[in-house]
Amino acid sequence: MEDRLLVLRCKRGSSDAMARIYRKYRKDLLVLALALLNDGAAAEDIVHDVYVSFAENLAAFRLTGSLRAYLMTCVANRARNHNKAARPAGAPRDKAPPDRGVEAEPVERLVCNERLQRLAAALERLPYEQRETLMLQAYGGLTLRAIAKMSGLSANTVMSRYRYGIDKLRSLLNGEHDHEA
Repeated sequence: MEDRLLVLRCKRGSSDAMARIYRKYRKDLLVLALALLNDGAAAEDIVHDVYVSFAENLAAFRLTGSLRAYLMTCVANRARNHNKAARPAGAPRDKAPPDRGVEAEPVERLVCNERLQRLAAALERLPYEQRETLMLQAYGGLTLRAIAKMSGLSANTVMSRYRYGIDKLRSLLNGEHDHEA
């Protein structure tokens, strides 16, 4: 209910309401963007762009569900577009990111618990489509059907990505892929 009131206040020109929405969801959106992009600067840019676009299109915006889920979907879509644009022509789609060694990245700064660091590292090794599905479902709180609808995929495809992602994540966390090249 609070989100509906905030959106209504934003539509009436309240900068305080817009700032409240920003403060309320910024961290969640940034964590999602970081998990999908593995690039702190790009993640910040995407979260900023989502808020700017949201503000610019407020007049036509109609909240029909969760504002958090809507903003998370916007971040996921922009991250997907960013990854497509950044990938050179002919490059493999599911290449794991390079090992960054001991260098401290924004994800590690946000997640200080050792288990969460292991989980973040394992998530980075998943193919992008699986990582996106897992993050939207587990962290974004979206159902698999909602993910399928927003991405224009069949529910079976999304369920397969989720299942394969969970299986690979489980094997990564159990050390079964420690010596992969």
